[in-house]
Amino acid sequence: MRPLIPFVSQSPSGDRLAWDNVLPAALAGIAEIKPFADLTDEERRDATVAIVANPDPAEVAALPNLVWVQSLWAGVERLMAELPEDGPLIVRLTDPQMAETMSEAVLAWTLYLHRDMPRYMAQQRRKIWHEHELRPAAERTVGILGIGNLGSAAARRLRANGFNVLGWSRSEKTLDGIQCHHGPEGLRTVLKQSDIVVLLMPLTGETRGMIGAAELQACKQGACLINFARGPILDTQALIAALEHGPLAHAVLDVFEKEPLPPSDPLWLHEKVTVLPHVSAPTTRSTASKIVAGNIARYFSSGTIPHSVDRKRGY
Repeated sequence: MRPLIPFVSQSPSGDRLAWDNVLPAALAGIAEIKPFADLTDEERRDATVAIVANPDPAEVAALPNLVWVQSLWAGVERLMAELPEDGPLIVRLTDPQMAETMSEAVLAWTLYLHRDMPRYMAQQRRKIWHEHELRPAAERTVGILGIGNLGSAAARRLRANGFNVLGWSRSEKTLDGIQCHHGPEGLRTVLKQSDIVVLLMPLTGETRGMIGAAELQACKQGACLINFARGPILDTQALIAALEHGPLAHAVLDVFEKEPLPPSDPLWLHEKVTVLPHVSAPTTRSTASKIVAGNIARYFSSGTIPHSVDRKRGY
């Protein structure tokens, strides 16, 4: 008899239905997938592994004998915050395709800022025909804050497209062809030198509110910011002040403290802000389902659990 794996999700119905179509096919012959709401009490007690996508942590906690949880997302902050420390191990989705997708997004929106798209869009609305001088990419420095899997891929892609790239991480790291900095002093160095700052660090206790007024005021005059990390890392009020009074010229925001961004939020209409609906690196279901299936197959055949999140470090 194949083991039963609960699927726990609060995602919109269309998203859940899409996963309902790909996960059973990927896990055929390995395990049976069943939505949390359809589980019997006995099935909840018997489950040792669950697959989750934007889950309610209370539902995960209602599976008392879980050994580990496979997330379909890279972000697991809510699970980390609300599940007990002695709860199941949490495994983030690590998909090379996600790194490729994120690096593409970082390049696309860096080019958007590099080629002065916000300025030309503002000119169009005012019917102004005026050309601005184009700087070569080699004269534009992009600082990547967070050089894990996603940040490293983004840094390499930017470098391959001619940009001067700096990297920053909490602890010391190296990347071929990329000048890397670390720690508080390294952060200030990257902020002071970067024309475009890209946030790609995970949300942890240490990074929550990390980019505040002091950090934004350390940026170059006319610098731009891209937040593809998590909303709570960036102090929104400090950002607005830096956009309105300097030094920042524009911000591309894909993540927010509250999502969806409420219609009343002033960021929607701010002339120096580009709002995106959390689309920088969506999970690719076809590749993610194969990775998840491989992880689960190894677990049931040998007891091997994939690398899990370090609760103390937060990632």
